[in-house]
Amino acid sequence: MKVLYDWLKEFVDFTAPATELRSRLSMAGVSVDSVEETPAGPVLDAEITINRPDLLGHVGIAREIATLYRLDLKRLQPKFKESPELASKVARVEIECPDFCGRYTARIIRGVKIQPSPDWLRQRLEALGQSSINNVVDIANYVMLELGQPLHAFDYDRLAEHHIIVRRARPAETIRTLDGIERKLTKDMCLICDARAAVAIGGVMGGAESEISFSTKNLLLESAWFDPISIRRTSKTLALRTEASMRFERGVDIELVDMASRRATELIQQLAGGEVLAGVIDVYPHPVQPQKIELSRKELLRIMGADVPDRAIEEILAALGFAPRRVDANRGSAGSLVATWECTLPSWRGDVTREIDIIEEIARHYGYDKFPPHLPPAKQPAARLPYAMEDDRLRERLVGLGYQEIVAIPLVDPERDAEFRPESVTAPIIANPLSEDASTMRTSGITSMIGALEWNLNHGQRNLRLFEFGKAYEVRAGKPVETRILTLGATGLAREQSIHEPAREFSFDDLKGDLDQITALAGGAHWKLGGPAWLATGHAAEISVPATNGKLTGRAGQLAQSLAQRFKLRQEVYLAQLRLEPLTQTVAQARRSLRYEPLPRFPAVERDFSLVLEDGTTFAQVEETVRSVNILELQCIEPIDLFRGGQIPAGKYSLLVRVTFQSDEATFTEVQLTEFSARIVSALTLKLGASLRAN
Repeated sequence: MKVLYDWLKEFVDFTAPATELRSRLSMAGVSVDSVEETPAGPVLDAEITINRPDLLGHVGIAREIATLYRLDLKRLQPKFKESPELASKVARVEIECPDFCGRYTARIIRGVKIQPSPDWLRQRLEALGQSSINNVVDIANYVMLELGQPLHAFDYDRLAEHHIIVRRARPAETIRTLDGIERKLTKDMCLICDARAAVAIGGVMGGAESEISFSTKNLLLESAWFDPISIRRTSKTLALRTEASMRFERGVDIELVDMASRRATELIQQLAGGEVLAGVIDVYPHPVQPQKIELSRKELLRIMGADVPDRAIEEILAALGFAPRRVDANRGSAGSLVATWECTLPSWRGDVTREIDIIEEIARHYGYDKFPPHLPPAKQPAARLPYAMEDDRLRERLVGLGYQEIVAIPLVDPERDAEFRPESVTAPIIANPLSEDASTMRTSGITSMIGALEWNLNHGQRNLRLFEFGKAYEVRAGKPVETRILTLGATGLAREQSIHEPAREFSFDDLKGDLDQITALAGGAHWKLGGPAWLATGHAAEISVPATNGKLTGRAGQLAQSLAQRFKLRQEVYLAQLRLEPLTQTVAQARRSLRYEPLPRFPAVERDFSLVLEDGTTFAQVEETVRSVNILELQCIEPIDLFRGGQIPAGKYSLLVRVTFQSDEATFTEVQLTEFSARIVSALTLKLGASLRAN
């Protein structure tokens, strides 16, 4: 909501500049996003939470300012001249649906002159985003912005029998609203009608048949209270959201209805002239009785952990309209631990219903910075979750590899989630979603990771390495199931350009290398080519860790080109998802199996084998073949270099493999090493058709 700085000063004599006011209000819970200069003076853009409809008018904001600076709030006291003739003699009001309309007031003003608004009124409305129409309509909007109470003016002469009836809409009933649209109504909507037909949709918008025009001479001024739930449903059903409906659906002050009517009548008489008939037609079937809440210092101390002086408590609550009154036996003693105040809830604070709400009001106006920070006492000892240590080790390894952690909301677009969901999995659907693109719980962390990569790429971040510890959700046999997952996403450069090396794009080999580093904590991983349809053919693999006995732990690869184009990702994206339960179990087992071994007394020996292999032969096959020779002294096998072209025949490639031998008993002889090499070459030739590269 936009608020005029100079308008606020009409209610509170504060001297703080707009920038300071913005800061003070924001610290007290009324967030002010910005301050803008306009011809009508500085405008503060305040973000009003849904539970504070009292702040949807300048008077409500002014009340907060008066409390913050401990200043007096100037009260409006509308004054206007009334004729001897009673308004109740020339018009009638009847409420047939008190559940929809709790109060309805009407004032009659004769002989008005409809004309353009004066400059001061027009400038204020335009500064707050309202278009100027004519003096009477502008006054209704002005009072709404001032007090937070919407009003509506009818052309009195166009109301059949001058009879207002508030009722439910009839099936298939229609009305042409002020925007010129014919709207079909339902029985759950509140209508304002005359003796013949509907003239307005209660609390939302007036009808075109009784609108104010420059030929209007006589007015019926409506000020009413409508049920918030009814207005919200009507506004949503009709796809018609107005300044009035926005206020009514949050719950305006029912006791403010007459004050707003009197304020608008005062301004109309000043700017449009006219004769105000005596009295007001006020139909109020069930008057609201004021409620009381007790506040104790004991509870204030328990909640806030620090005290607030009696005087500050009473000044804050009085300024906010709670009329505090000491009711404890020691009410003459300041600072008493048993001090208790009885507070009368003001009609405009429907959000305050409990003692803790009163404490919050005191705390935010006294200043949260005056309360020392402290943690509440723990009722039970804290304990880390299972496998928290293993999660930390995985997280440290990922950060060390250059990845950054993200936290994503698990509510996703069902169509996007379906792209990564196995056919056998049923997604949990949100019963009352906030939006269509957040109506399903994700069945895969890839859905959220794609969204994070997409958002960053669209905001100029080209080189990304992200990971998330999260959950995937599904419905299994009618019951919800959560699965802890680790998701990785990478795109852009794997290496920046330097004076020694050119820049290099991130590839599937880089992703595999990173995952090998991660799964090394679990004793390594087994890779198998292939994957689901959302991964690119030839650049996809399935991963399993030792503890799973070959069962699938996760998948990794390049996002399929068709999906990349659909998501408008203009560079290659690499993704991986691992189930955390088997991974962390294996990491824990690997950690428990660690044993101290003394450093070897004898040196290790490395032998390089430059092999020529058929395309399609993997390093995993080479490693498996070498280990099948069962050389006890063999320590490790590493791929060093890969080469294609040159003198290497088509359909083949060269792979340089380094094998390390080490003995705990003696230094190797050349004869032993020659035997080891011969056995390895023989096995590779026999099982894989490998040969040693000649040059």
